[in-house]
Amino acid sequence: MKNLSNLSNLKEILSKYDFNFTKSLGQNFIINPDVCPMMADACVNLDSKKTGILEIGPGIGTLTECLATKFDKIISVEIDKKLIPILTENLLEFNNIEIINEDILKLDLNKIIEEKFCGFDNITVCANLPYYITSDIIMYLLENNFSFNRIVIMIQKEVAERICAEPGSRICGAITLAVRYFGKPKILFNVNKSSFLPAPKVDSTVIEININKTNSEKILDKKMFFRLIRAGFNQRRKNLANSLSQILSISKSDIINILEKNNINSNYRAENLKFEDWANLSNDIYKLRSN
Repeated sequence: MKNLSNLSNLKEILSKYDFNFTKSLGQNFIINPDVCPMMADACVNLDSKKTGILEIGPGIGTLTECLATKFDKIISVEIDKKLIPILTENLLEFNNIEIINEDILKLDLNKIIEEKFCGFDNITVCANLPYYITSDIIMYLLENNFSFNRIVIMIQKEVAERICAEPGSRICGAITLAVRYFGKPKILFNVNKSSFLPAPKVDSTVIEININKTNSEKILDKKMFFRLIRAGFNQRRKNLANSLSQILSISKSDIINILEKNNINSNYRAENLKFEDWANLSNDIYKLRSN
């Protein structure tokens, strides 16, 4: 292994290939030697016989090489074509890594999973995600019902705290409920901004999302649930009776009746509700609309 987190080695590699960071891609390479092994360890599933890893945005391969020492197969998707020759050289010693030069949001992941991970009983997504597109990638991975068991990602600390917040808490947002629909998020560890080159302005956090259907099975209509939480949090300063009535085009009296039926104060705001409250509201509004 080339010790790719070593700052001197990293600078030498970047100089050799005359590589310049692309700000629009949110590129920040890991230089803290403790981070990647901890992320790789977080991907381990002791119940799995054969684990495959889908890595998003490998950069120069710092995390990739750690993953390759622990797991049977790594598919690394990198959007920046300038990084492909660097990745190819840095990961030459491994025969269980395949690099794909593509935008993860445009890739046919079902085809990748079917072709590359056939016979794997566990598939985990692992990534150091660019801040600017974090939510888009997370929801893309969750909403499309791909065959992932877990997601282990490093994201902006503030976003991580919001995603992993308890529904009903002050920092809860629409993304909190959206992620809870698909699985259970958990904060693993924080990463100081000095752990990257170039250093971002804020700290990061590694979280995991264990995919399960426990919460989604409580909800009659997925579209109504997501429309409901967007309606509630788009106007989070308004009380629920007003915001839901206005955005969902349902009479305020009907909304108040549904809130009262579920023992929810009509003056509550979106942040005051737990997941079960949103599920019950969603189901009752769906029934109302279906009549």
